[in-house]
Amino acid sequence: MCILIPARPLSYYYHNALLRTMSAFLRVARCFPQGGLHKVARIPTAVARRSIMTLKDHKYTAHATARGQGRNGKVTSDDDCGLELRLAMPRSLGGKGDGQNPEQLFAMGYAACFLSALQLVAGKTGKSDSAKNAAVHTQVHMGQPEGMEGFGLQVDIQVEGIDDMELIQAGHQACPYSRALML
Repeated sequence: MCILIPARPLSYYYHNALLRTMSAFLRVARCFPQGGLHKVARIPTAVARRSIMTLKDHKYTAHATARGQGRNGKVTSDDDCGLELRLAMPRSLGGKGDGQNPEQLFAMGYAACFLSALQLVAGKTGKSDSAKNAAVHTQVHMGQPEGMEGFGLQVDIQVEGIDDMELIQAGHQACPYSRALML
């Protein structure tokens, strides 16, 4: 069984919170964490930073660098095992579609994070069996937002294998992606 979550589409939250934040965040030329410049030959004179929320402490920090021609460039992360991906514009946007794109990465990250949050909350509430075989499907749509210029994102989430709406809502409360979208 697939359930579309939440009742109000997440595009509502994007238009009211994350879209403005992400648009500003994407305009930032460079955003390096303190001390993360050890592999960069040239240090920028000004470092722009923007946060969605303030954290008391940092349990983990992911690092990523984009180079080349943006959506037709390359992204790397030297965290843990490291990751390097070649980016390509999707065919539907006029590209060759022969690489990954940021929306795919966002969709995969959100799906994995939300599934972990669901399983964590299920374990804490004694409902581990109900989330053991669950699957989270995310769709990230890119297009022109209503009443705004440029591009925006809309996220649709489907939870397969869980019928408990209270558990799903608790998963949203525990998931960092969902929490960032609902600010």
